[in-house]
Amino acid sequence: MRVGHPIQGFLRAFIVVGLLAGPTIARAQMPDLRALARIDVDASRIEDFGPDLQLELALSHPVPWRVFTLDNPRRLVADFAEVDFAGTDLTTVLNSDLVSSVTHGRYRDGWSRLVLGLEAPMRIETAGLAVGPTGGANALKLSLAPTSEREFAATVGAPESGIFALPAPQKVAEPVERQRGERPLRIVLDPGHGGIDPGAEADGMTEADLILTVAREMADGLRKDGHHVTLTRDSDTFVPLERRVTIAREARADLFLSLHADALAEGRASGATVYTLSDEASDVASQKLAERHDRADLLAGIDLHAHDDQVALVLMDMARLETAPRSERLAAHLVDGLARQTGDLHKRPRLKAGFSVLKAPDIPSVLLELGFLSNARDRANLADPAWRANAIKGVCDAVLAWAREDAAEARLLRK
Repeated sequence: MRVGHPIQGFLRAFIVVGLLAGPTIARAQMPDLRALARIDVDASRIEDFGPDLQLELALSHPVPWRVFTLDNPRRLVADFAEVDFAGTDLTTVLNSDLVSSVTHGRYRDGWSRLVLGLEAPMRIETAGLAVGPTGGANALKLSLAPTSEREFAATVGAPESGIFALPAPQKVAEPVERQRGERPLRIVLDPGHGGIDPGAEADGMTEADLILTVAREMADGLRKDGHHVTLTRDSDTFVPLERRVTIAREARADLFLSLHADALAEGRASGATVYTLSDEASDVASQKLAERHDRADLLAGIDLHAHDDQVALVLMDMARLETAPRSERLAAHLVDGLARQTGDLHKRPRLKAGFSVLKAPDIPSVLLELGFLSNARDRANLADPAWRANAIKGVCDAVLAWAREDAAEARLLRK
């Protein structure tokens, strides 16, 4: 069997357990397929070249493929993900005494199949997909040579592991309904950094360790208020930025709170700051912090930025129309809560930046810098259990106030 795809990584992703076999498929059973790779019949050929059989199938664009032989009856099978055979008649390009029949169509959801009946045992000598430049010619090219009945029988069959297996049906999760005060809040706390990324360091303290302690204490406080809390990490481990957002979505989070305590090489920044998402940072310091957080993830060898198509981008923007104001209100409540309980706020406690962990379009998200390890007073505060308890009380109060306001708005919108 031969398998292939013009993109090596894409091929690796398709190597999963599966079995394809069985008789040819009647074209009359095949539905009309749209927006798929199409066959250029005029540029295709099935012909003899001396004792060999050669097939060239011209395609509108490259697709994953595989070829193999089957017996009883003898046939060559080519599977694609996915080719539109509608209106295609490859018998018009058949010029071979070695091929007794040509059938094609849709094999199963997501896959198409081409079957050539063979008059004699043949082995696949070469198989490859020639990929042209953008807008250029693409063609699957096969060459088969005569072989003995014994060798043919020994090589036929689709293997038990192949690129064309379908995953088991998955139950689609129910949409997450906006909280209306009728159930506990589902909160995801995100202790920044961890593992190979310690974050900021100063005076023997690391941001990753300190913030994990704060997150655990904050989770206890929120749970005492009746909320369900999930941590993106509960040990000194590295969690990629995009994975942190995925954890929040898997937890069906009502809100996402990322916790940090960074350091600045220049300036005397101090106090807590609450960030919401923006494509542009509020100030130079915000931009440097955003670059620092995101760069740490890239340096660990993980770059999972999505490549969304235009429709997905529009849908994400529509989702943010609802979540962005909710995030802003959460940030405002956090500033008020911390002001009442600690009074230790940055001179500009409400800022915006392009932090990756804030980019979930469907979850109200904020990032809280509790202080700066580069500032001696902030370091002392963060190391003090009593100060942390006050700060956590401020956060818990803010979450309760936000939840009431958010639920009231949700109930009003529902009417």
